[in-house]
Amino acid sequence: MKTIDNLNFNGLRAIIRVDFNVPLDENRNITDFTRIDAAIPTIKKILNDGGMAILMSHLGRPKEGPEEKYSLKHLVPALSERLGREVKFASDCIGEVPRRMAAAMKNGEVMLLENLRFHKEETKGNRNFASELAALADVYVNDAFGTAHRAHASTTIIAGFFANDKYFGYVMANELTHINNVLKAPKRPFTAILGGAKVSGKIEIIKNLLDKVDNLIIGGGMMFTFIKAQGGDTGSSLLEEELIDTARQAIAQAKEKGVELIIPTDAIIADKFDNDANRKTVPAGKIPSEWMGLDIGPESRQRFAEVIGKSKTILWNGPMGVFEMENFAEGTRFIAEKIAEATAKGAYSLIGGGDSVAAINKYGLADSVSYVSTGGGAMLEYIEGKELPGVKAIEE
Repeated sequence: MKTIDNLNFNGLRAIIRVDFNVPLDENRNITDFTRIDAAIPTIKKILNDGGMAILMSHLGRPKEGPEEKYSLKHLVPALSERLGREVKFASDCIGEVPRRMAAAMKNGEVMLLENLRFHKEETKGNRNFASELAALADVYVNDAFGTAHRAHASTTIIAGFFANDKYFGYVMANELTHINNVLKAPKRPFTAILGGAKVSGKIEIIKNLLDKVDNLIIGGGMMFTFIKAQGGDTGSSLLEEELIDTARQAIAQAKEKGVELIIPTDAIIADKFDNDANRKTVPAGKIPSEWMGLDIGPESRQRFAEVIGKSKTILWNGPMGVFEMENFAEGTRFIAEKIAEATAKGAYSLIGGGDSVAAINKYGLADSVSYVSTGGGAMLEYIEGKELPGVKAIEE
């Protein structure tokens, strides 16, 4: 893999695509530093070599050009503090201002460009826009795994201007290494745990994983489509009627391929979508018509725990229930804890997808699993077997 360790950056300007799409409060203060902290080692390697770092990112989804609340200038104080040096800010990402500032940079200096998405050319993958960004530097580094599935100007098109001078940063390299460990050379038994609201977003993942895993655990809202496919009554639980046949096919394929497909046998149900709703535990396929399933039940938790405990490789994407509500969080918490226990005994665990990452952080278990992926959508597409444009652009 072509990483920044393959080059001494002394005297070179590196333009680095980072993922600084971070949450801000109403006073424009950063509320979660995970993505910024993840990029720091890459930036420091380049600066410590005596190179110059030009950082570019998007923030939010500005509609029509520049918007004050999405300006990357709000990140400068925190970034300067974390890098232990002044970060200069360019009020645009293309044009005279960044050109002049880049030309004046000295070894060891850092510059942050204004939000790439203030220009619609970024998301359109415009070649001229990418060319202007490329002209600022000698080397291109992609360290934004979270946007690697997008063929945008700064993630993919720009790489074409650096035939032999393009590299993966540490975030990208780590993500690819850890995901490949799971998908291409897993220790067995290999168990994948899929949850979340809908089957529709996970169809291709399920198909691809059935050729790779020994066990596939289904939880979350998507479980009710599978339960319905088995002839169960799901009450007013979340259900994708149009995917019942697809779920039935997945059940048949799992049997055919010798994969153990584990679907919940009981559920915590409620009479309305509310933390304080009346609730009870029932068999997963016998939910009364006015009730909805909002978490997996104790019997399912124990069955899942047995499988996780015997696993040597674990992939987890998606919560087991509505874990944002405390009364329906037990399934998700329990699974997170069991994955941490299995990891402590030597299993390799990869956590990915926004809600799973939020859960593992919420329960303070991020340091108790093998790897937590920063790129939800990109990771899912990679697991589906799709080629990521941002990865291909560096490898070509």
